[in-house]
Amino acid sequence: MVPAITAKYDWILAITTISFVFSAFGNGANDVANSYATSVAARTLTMPQAGILSILTEFAGAVGLGARVTDTIKNGVISIDRFREGGDKPGALMLAMGCAEIGSASWLMLATRMGWPVSTTQTIVGALIGVGFATESPISWGWKKGSVSQIAASWGIAPMISAAFSAAIFGIVKYSVLERKDSFKWAMRLIPFYFAFTAGILAMFITIETPTAPSLEEFGAGKAVGIVLGCFFGVLIISYIFFIPFFKRKLIMKDARVRIWHVPMGPLLLKEDCNLYWPGKGDSYVTDYYENAFVLNNDQPGQAHTAAPADADDITATPTDLKKPSDLPSDIEKKSAEDSIPRAQLKRPRKSEPYERFIAPVAPLSWVSPAKWYGYLKFALLQGVTRDVVSHDSAKLHAIHAKAARYDDRVEHLWTYCQVISAMMMSISHGANDVANAVGPWSAVYETYQAGRVSTTAPTPTWFLAVAGLLLGLGFWIYGYNIMKALGNKITQMSPTRGFSIELGAAITVLLASRLSLPVSTTQCLVGASMGVALMNFDAGAVNWLQLFYILLGWIATLPSAALISGLLCVMALNAPHL
Repeated sequence: MVPAITAKYDWILAITTISFVFSAFGNGANDVANSYATSVAARTLTMPQAGILSILTEFAGAVGLGARVTDTIKNGVISIDRFREGGDKPGALMLAMGCAEIGSASWLMLATRMGWPVSTTQTIVGALIGVGFATESPISWGWKKGSVSQIAASWGIAPMISAAFSAAIFGIVKYSVLERKDSFKWAMRLIPFYFAFTAGILAMFITIETPTAPSLEEFGAGKAVGIVLGCFFGVLIISYIFFIPFFKRKLIMKDARVRIWHVPMGPLLLKEDCNLYWPGKGDSYVTDYYENAFVLNNDQPGQAHTAAPADADDITATPTDLKKPSDLPSDIEKKSAEDSIPRAQLKRPRKSEPYERFIAPVAPLSWVSPAKWYGYLKFALLQGVTRDVVSHDSAKLHAIHAKAARYDDRVEHLWTYCQVISAMMMSISHGANDVANAVGPWSAVYETYQAGRVSTTAPTPTWFLAVAGLLLGLGFWIYGYNIMKALGNKITQMSPTRGFSIELGAAITVLLASRLSLPVSTTQCLVGASMGVALMNFDAGAVNWLQLFYILLGWIATLPSAALISGLLCVMALNAPHL
């Protein structure tokens, strides 16, 4: 039975619940896309594959590892004691947290629509600052965890540290494998160790970063080292037994039927007369990870690609020779925007957008036709994951991509597996840590409504986390394509080795920052990492500085914008006249 003192505020609970849905949805559309943007841009994953993985990983992180709501969200930014002065004021607390949820949801939806990858933590903190001003509640400005000053400092700290780590990782891959004379041979030799290294880093990440785990001091450094080394050598053994035969069958024997589900066959894959269960279809044994992404505006879906001039570089050059741009076959992304090839020859077929694919064919049909309803249903369910987030029609971006080196597609393929694992772990970590950003205010309102008094310390119900986890994944599935475009190929030319370095560098940064009590955003780490990897081309022209500036503006605008929205709503509601 709801106490009478809060029962009359059920409308606040209802509005906050609706806002929570949009807040979690916007959180997923904006932040979850960060984890998978490089994988899709590098053609390691397709948008539907990333969409399915995001729902699974975000739900697993939120429900399995996120069984708490952080003190920063409920109590750290503004003082809850303000709502106990002169007696409990549960209605005022419900109103303040509800306005914070509305402010957070509004800014996240707007930022996502504009293509700004922003920090959801900074968004909710900004919203709470706004209601803090409106309610005259003390705000934490000093240099401590969750304070405004530390959040502002993170705008510069996170990108720079992450850029350094990612640049170092890509530099190691570049000079140990990519730039060597026979890069594929060295890649086959070293890929088991890269697999094992990635597993070890991610094991350390989970051990230290899991919200429900004890601190490193409580857990014990010895146990943590044991887990990391165990994962390292375990994955190393698995790589030699199962993955090396898989790679030999796929990349050396060039068996186009081999798929990831054949890895458990291990050494059996090396047999000449190998019988594969559920063999794949198609003639290509490896993906072209540097496929032309430049499409002119006047391209029509299905338009034929104009052939290259007869005197163009030989397109049959062996993959092992493809290391530097001067060694490459004719490729649109490798030629500058001022190239002498006629503009018409730069065209390639543009992929159909969801409206063209699902709505246009059934638009002339009557509404009594089942086919029309089916077309609209497919559009509603699939429009977010069937958009082309890789192609572009920018001559400037085309010129930026042209400055990045192209490497052997077989070598790039070996790093796709590390990249997918890194993306999944970043997504699980996001679900575990950032679910509180959406759940926090809603949970505070719900607890207070049920208790009839100011309450912000009760455990978060598991069903809250389950709902939030689903909404995070659905947000990416339906609306995440805006951020995928902004964080994919718009900063620099992406490839699996680059994407792997970006994601691992960002993970290491978050891990180190946690140990040093520095507040960092996953979004900012990934953007900084992209910049660091781009600079490893040793050409400032390979970085889209205008896009980075555009993203920086979004970061700076996040906190004051969310604060302004929530603060104005709260102060108007608290001082509104009534009959």
